Amino acid sequence: MRRVLPALLIWLAGAAFGQEMASSPRPPANPRLSAVVVLPVAEPALAPAPEAAPAVDPEAAAAGVMLSSPRPLRRPDLRETEVAALPPGLVMDRSLRPMRRPAALAERIAALKAASNAPGLDLSAKADKAGKGEVDIAAIAPPSRKEKRRKKREAASMEGAVCGIPSIKGSEIAPITSNVEGCGVAEAVAVTSVAGVRLSQTATVDCSVAKALNQWVDEVAQPAFDGRLVELRVAAHYICRSRNNIRGAKISEHGKGRAVDIAAFILSDGQVLTVKENYTKLLRKIYAAACPYFRTTLGPGSDGYHEDHFHFDAAARDGGAYCR
Repeated sequence: MRRVLPALLIWLAGAAFGQEMASSPRPPANPRLSAVVVLPVAEPALAPAPEAAPAVDPEAAAAGVMLSSPRPLRRPDLRETEVAALPPGLVMDRSLRPMRRPAALAERIAALKAASNAPGLDLSAKADKAGKGEVDIAAIAPPSRKEKRRKKREAASMEGAVCGIPSIKGSEIAPITSNVEGCGVAEAVAVTSVAGVRLSQTATVDCSVAKALNQWVDEVAQPAFDGRLVELRVAAHYICRSRNNIRGAKISEHGKGRAVDIAAFILSDGQVLTVKENYTKLLRKIYAAACPYFRTTLGPGSDGYHEDHFHFDAAARDGGAYCR
């Protein structure tokens, strides 16, 4: 009995093991899950142009059907009868070859590459500037006292200046018009001093003669008087009249605001040198030196009309200066 019982247990175990080995460890196949969707293939058509993208059917996208997929689609919930009802245009493209890039896009990329390699185009410099960002204001050093004083002097020197020259003082005035043809000043200024030398009366002129007078005083007259010149006695400035007050003559440059007459020079010690009574070597020298600064210079001995003053004008005419 003791021998029969172990043998019986071994036989029962072997039978159970054989039955277990006969069955597969996989779960039984589900017929609903084993169906493979096979889409109907349409008739061969002409290959699309390289630029054309594959068409997508909205109904097919809603049904979950993917075009141009390299793998067959498994739809356990889609029966063969439903597959047969799909449009015949839904063709499965199994090609793994990528589509060609559109020609227009390829040309555009090639042009951009060529432009980036063109000489003189430094893209790295632009990138550096972009990386730097805006200027750091906090890193800029404040102006020194010397710079502040200089700016203050410049601002003070331009106060009351006209014609864009700090040493020409005065004011801008309204354009001067006249009923007389040829008279008037389009851009008139009222000048009170030039090159630090005051005028005995405010001279209404335009900037052309004001600039010339300022330069002549600064470079010729003041050095000739050793810096002692403090005032110019003005005999005439703008006035609408004919030349030399002759009836029927052309309009004088005074009538256009382009002339000024100087009758005397007043020095810092109170001495007055008039053109009429003190036309000495010194006055002759500064009068002769005025020719390069003005278009016309007339004085004693020139034409009999300027024996007591210097006539300086900036006539707008062709040709060189007229100096007598």
